[in-house]
Amino acid sequence: MAIPIVMPRLGDFMTEGIVTKFTKTAGDSVAQGEVIAEIETEKVNYDLEATNSGLFHPVVDQGSTVLVDDVMGYLLEEGELPPEAEKSSDKPIAAENTPQGARRSQPTRRNIKGDAVPSTPGARKLAAKLGVDLEKVTPTGPRGRVVEADVRALADAPGTSKPTTPPGLPRPISEIPLKGMRKSIAGNMKNSLANTAQLSYFLEVDVTEAQMLRREHGLGMAEFLIKATSEALIRVPALNSVLVGDSILKFDRVNMAFAVALDDGLVVPVIRETNSKTVQEISGEVKTLSEAAKNGDLGPDDFMGGTFTISILGSVDGFTPILNQGQVGLLGVGRSVQKPVVREGEVIIREMMTLSLTGDHQVVDGAVAASFFRRLQRLIESPSKLFS
Repeated sequence: MAIPIVMPRLGDFMTEGIVTKFTKTAGDSVAQGEVIAEIETEKVNYDLEATNSGLFHPVVDQGSTVLVDDVMGYLLEEGELPPEAEKSSDKPIAAENTPQGARRSQPTRRNIKGDAVPSTPGARKLAAKLGVDLEKVTPTGPRGRVVEADVRALADAPGTSKPTTPPGLPRPISEIPLKGMRKSIAGNMKNSLANTAQLSYFLEVDVTEAQMLRREHGLGMAEFLIKATSEALIRVPALNSVLVGDSILKFDRVNMAFAVALDDGLVVPVIRETNSKTVQEISGEVKTLSEAAKNGDLGPDDFMGGTFTISILGSVDGFTPILNQGQVGLLGVGRSVQKPVVREGEVIIREMMTLSLTGDHQVVDGAVAASFFRRLQRLIESPSKLFS
């Protein structure tokens, strides 16, 4: 029986992944546990392993973007013919670490010109995007199928129209395709804004004592802020929530996601149960996960289960962060600067920091945001017990 190989779900709200490379070619023998594909998502690069043995038969091209649970190929028995990928509804899955209970969705049929031309799903999608007529493409794929490389070859051929610079703009010095991690981030940010009612609130807090204490303990500001935010969230659980369909799921434990900047984008690993950990314990996990992120060593589990996110930009005063999909709150942290502050009628110099809280107004009202900020401000400005 043909065993379908599907795009695994590697994150809480992952919708698609990119097949950056197949490690096997059509007809190759595959043993159970062998890596058969390299998958790239917004957050992680992942080696997909086979849970069955068989003969490898891909149905998408390398470089294709594939929806979660859609078929990328099959493992076949000797002499067996593959079913049509778009008609497959079999349940066996040949991917390691696919979460239990993940439902397979039927690949969507695309009603575009060229459906009658034998072609891969990726080729049809690319042809629609580039405006290429599949009937004019010379196929080079198995059994005369058009593959993505064929579509690109025609699109790049002399005489084929190319995108032109919009009128009034200078000639570009380079043209960089939006792909890989950058493309995934772009799609997720657009989806986040399109599906939520985002509103940002701002508060300036005094971090003079907090800066002194964290330096005395040899710690960074990030771990202190993660701890303070976690304590505030336990008292205001409406922000420690995720929106799933028509249900709001509130939690009594905080799994804090924190942003790590990379050369080609941003990743957001998760530290679990930060409300029950010390600042020192959080510091160790921040360092470990940040180093793993920069070395490309984070795995799917490192991104799963976040209930709230914190993003720190130490070079700006403030910003309006965009929510991670599903979450209803995100704290943005700007730089700390010395400012004159009036206290009891006197002007003194204090180290101040601007916080920005983005909330989903479908779930979080202004009163909730204000309550969270009041509690967070007290924790930040009276920090000694958080370091004890």
